[in-house]
Amino acid sequence: MIRIFNSLSGAKQPLLPIIPDEIRMYVCGDTVYDFCHIGHARSKIAFDVVRRWLMHRGLRVTFVRNITDIDDKIIRRAAELGESIGSFTERFIAAMHEDYDRLGILRPDHEPRATAYVAQMIATIQTLIESGSAYIAADGDVMYSVASFAGYGQLSGKRLADLRAGARIEVDHAKRDPLDFVLWKQSKPGEPAWPSPWGAGRPGWHIECSAMSAALLGTNFDIHGGGMDLKFPHHENEIAQSCAASNDKFANVWMHNGFVNVDDAKMSKSLGNFFTIREVLNRRDAAGDLLVRHPEVLRFFLMSSHYRGPINYSLEQINQADSTLGGLYNCLRGLDLRGDSRVGGAASERFGAAMDDDFNTPEGIAVLKSIEGEINRARAAGQPAVAAQLGGELVSLGHILGVLKLEPEEWFRLRKAAPIVQVEVTDSWTGRCDEAETKLTILSEPQIQSLIAEREAARLAKNFKRSDEIRDKLLAAGVRLEDKPGGVTEWRYR
Repeated sequence: MIRIFNSLSGAKQPLLPIIPDEIRMYVCGDTVYDFCHIGHARSKIAFDVVRRWLMHRGLRVTFVRNITDIDDKIIRRAAELGESIGSFTERFIAAMHEDYDRLGILRPDHEPRATAYVAQMIATIQTLIESGSAYIAADGDVMYSVASFAGYGQLSGKRLADLRAGARIEVDHAKRDPLDFVLWKQSKPGEPAWPSPWGAGRPGWHIECSAMSAALLGTNFDIHGGGMDLKFPHHENEIAQSCAASNDKFANVWMHNGFVNVDDAKMSKSLGNFFTIREVLNRRDAAGDLLVRHPEVLRFFLMSSHYRGPINYSLEQINQADSTLGGLYNCLRGLDLRGDSRVGGAASERFGAAMDDDFNTPEGIAVLKSIEGEINRARAAGQPAVAAQLGGELVSLGHILGVLKLEPEEWFRLRKAAPIVQVEVTDSWTGRCDEAETKLTILSEPQIQSLIAEREAARLAKNFKRSDEIRDKLLAAGVRLEDKPGGVTEWRYR
């Protein structure tokens, strides 16, 4: 039986689906005003592993991860760049998808955007006003009355008296209580606005997840997840407003992943130790070689610590993850795995026990390492069939975690695959060499994929001039693109 640490109860408990053999799961997504950082990656990979394991155990999983595409940061950044909010958010949503795809994070079943659920938010707010849980403040904003919900603080363990003691007094006295939070805010001139019974405005942040989760999963679902930083006040506020609006339980199990530290210090832009996913994946050493051989290395590293605890990002830790993952790939070299990609045996049982125990990926990885040792011993004993069977088991378990997806030989070619080089070419198809030399820029596959992703983002933003420029750049480098139905772009060398 799968056991999960429930942040609400503070203890591990059996996962008991509300609907037999089905799990409905909501995970807080991103506010799309910048590129995703490694803290985002840690959270998304943690819940991607949870989802993969639940599906492996035969459960039907409905996975929802929202997008906040309207808030103060988005409005401010778009204005600074002189860009429409729609174009701005589409660009960063495309970049988010590119980053998460590279890390092997499965796309959600539903990815609701806040701007598409404003009507549901307004309806929820109206219900809260009618029940006395919300009120219209003196400045016209709609506020949630924290004092109206007796269970406030149950998730975070905070007491209202202690919170009030540390709260700043509102200068305009618009709130009845300094702990009350905004459900609907009046828009300033020039800002995006939606009509509502309380005037033109836009929703507060907390109401978004309550409305979207209820619309897609119902008022009582199985699992709600997110980063530890969201526990208070965001998730606490979600519980209060959702339970008050529906008189239902909301989420049965609450899961929270730990923080990412960088070189033993909290990741922060002010400290200069803040890294986006694409910065980490594209960093190079003095020789021009990639420091992170493949996105699987970053994924593997972020699974090497239990999801609930902190994890320390450093180049030393990344190198350790590369070495460990490389050992797994190395033991698979030369094995004939055809027909042997299956899960079974004592190692698989140990792996299953680890994952059933609150998704213990460090223990799961230790099992993978033990299989590596068995494979190497089978090779040394001249037992290729045994080694191949173990190799199939290793690959199958690795796939559950989203790793070991490459051919082993490809893994060992990767680190030096990325630099752009200049080469001299001749007009060889005519059988002659022109006196004037032709220089052709050769792009590696990662660079080609990056340009294709940038082109797709430009197309989504309707920046067709930039899209055509990228196509022409690739064509000049000998790469032909073919746009297929369904938005898929394929490429090949000319």
